[in-house]
Amino acid sequence: MSGTNTTPSGGTPQPAVPMGPGAGVNPVAPSQTQTTPVGPALPAASPTQPGDGQAMPAGAAVRTETRPSWFKRHVGRHIDAIPLATKLVACIIVLLTIGSFSLSFAIRQLVSNYLLEKTDSQLINQSQLVARNTELLNEMSKSEGSLSMTSYFVQMRDYKENTVTDAVVPNLRGGVVSKPDLPTNDNSVSLGQPFTTAAKVSFDGANPANERAGRDTIQKAGLPWRVIALRWIDLDSNQQQYTRGTIYIGLSLSDQYDTADTITRYSAMVGIAVVLLGGVIGMLVVQATLAPLKRIEKTAAKIAAGDLSQRVPSAPENTEVGSLAASLNAMLARIEQSFHEQQETTDKMKRFVSDASHELRTPLAAIHGYAELYKMQREFPGALERADESIEHIEASSARMTVLVEDLLSLARLDEGRGIDLTQQVPLTSIVSDATDDLHALDPERGIREGRLELRRNEDGNGSDFTFVEGDMPQVTLTGDGSRLRQVVTNIVGNIHRYTPADSPVEVSMSVLPASISPESLALMPATETSMHHLIEAIEVGQNMQVGMNYAIIRFSDHGPGVPEASRSQIFERFYTADPSRARLKGGTGLGMAIAQSVVKAHRGFICATGSEGGGLTLTVVLPVAPVEPTVPAPAAADQSNTGKSVWTRSSDRKSAKADRKNR
Repeated sequence: MSGTNTTPSGGTPQPAVPMGPGAGVNPVAPSQTQTTPVGPALPAASPTQPGDGQAMPAGAAVRTETRPSWFKRHVGRHIDAIPLATKLVACIIVLLTIGSFSLSFAIRQLVSNYLLEKTDSQLINQSQLVARNTELLNEMSKSEGSLSMTSYFVQMRDYKENTVTDAVVPNLRGGVVSKPDLPTNDNSVSLGQPFTTAAKVSFDGANPANERAGRDTIQKAGLPWRVIALRWIDLDSNQQQYTRGTIYIGLSLSDQYDTADTITRYSAMVGIAVVLLGGVIGMLVVQATLAPLKRIEKTAAKIAAGDLSQRVPSAPENTEVGSLAASLNAMLARIEQSFHEQQETTDKMKRFVSDASHELRTPLAAIHGYAELYKMQREFPGALERADESIEHIEASSARMTVLVEDLLSLARLDEGRGIDLTQQVPLTSIVSDATDDLHALDPERGIREGRLELRRNEDGNGSDFTFVEGDMPQVTLTGDGSRLRQVVTNIVGNIHRYTPADSPVEVSMSVLPASISPESLALMPATETSMHHLIEAIEVGQNMQVGMNYAIIRFSDHGPGVPEASRSQIFERFYTADPSRARLKGGTGLGMAIAQSVVKAHRGFICATGSEGGGLTLTVVLPVAPVEPTVPAPAAADQSNTGKSVWTRSSDRKSAKADRKNR
């Protein structure tokens, strides 16, 4: 049994550590340990609480449904009234505050746990050394402000003599004494396991309110202690080890608390600085980010005031504001275009109603006037001859009005997509040749040349243009309405006869050229010279790439007075006339070019008026023929022989057809 001792309860033998003349301590806990009581158990869930498998009462469900409406009515209304920038800055400040608080709390917990572990390690490692030198520590603790080893508290409980002795008690400044509040029953603690306990503060001397003790000292004395309980082992007279009692060794946690408080203060100061700096930076960033939205708001206000030309300042489209600005600008462009189109449509409608009223009023007034004249003169001698003259004027006015009404009816049918048959095979070359023959018959002194069109580069090298090459026109056949296309050509030739000198020359040309544009897109192009330039560019691409659609292009170029450039696109408007008095001295209803444009667009074509070289007006009609087919290379000799045969055949057929028309 030498060097060992058995616990009173028959526990495991423990090694002895000599203390003084044969005593010792052992940090190993005996077998008779008591479990530390835990806190009170949580109350059982109520049967009415959700989640226990029972249905929620109807009343609770009603309250749950009404709370969001109350919140929205009383709180949400005030939240919605807060500006977006204020909400964003407030969210940034709240997030920074929560983050700073969480970080400070986490740092305090980590430091506190680390210092507590260091204190426990110090108690466990130095417990035997402290137990051997209690007398020395007691002498050192009598000096004020004891540090390091003298900050230990040691209490020895002797079971043999039933005494409790405070072997080492550290003294603080001002006579303040701080002791741990130790349990009276040793069985309630686990030996060898450090635990935290509260402090009991007292004062040396008869005066408990020692004036020399400062507030910081009293605060420090009231901080908890970290205590470890060890078995006090001693040697009896036979040099046998036995458990004499329990030794409690404690260290004040004042230094640990002071360190944790200092770190917490520094963390709080840094957190406040971070929150303030983050709030300022966040406010600047939010203002800079929302600045484009402010510009959009100002632009929208100007647009609401009536300035449809305003546009939202552009931004990179990979950003939300840039994408919004691009979408808004596209929408504003469409709105402005629609507004202008609506304005133009309204103006055209007003002008059309005014012109139609004027055109219809003139023959009606003539009919009414001659009818009144007949009534007034029928009682006078020679009334029969004068009646015939009045009837002739009435008949002429009625015929003019009939033509006008028929033209209006034709336009209305074309607008509705009726009155046209696009399934016929139309010999376009024959129609154009017949029209030139009619013009020659109307104006025998007029020089009329026929030929084909070629697209050539301009002499200055800037773009290309159509060039007239005198010769035979190619034979072109397309699908459409023959009578309507003949009406188009007749209207154009009629305007040349009516509005140009009888001896001014005219060039009529035709060709089939490929263009990289669809008929649908071509029909939507406005009748302007800009559209003509776009068509020429599409023809250049079609010729180079051999893609797109083949188009029959017909040009009528006169060298009369012409039409001003600003008015060329207006000649296709209904009842348009260059004479503001609308004196119709040369006949016509002002609907010929409008009908021509409607017919051409019904064929998915394009018609445009441009200036002629040397003065005059040129009307160009473009009609789709067939898609471009890929060309297959053939032997050169065969191509030459076939080409020569084809040209000779077309030329002979052309001459035979013209001779037949002259004979007729």
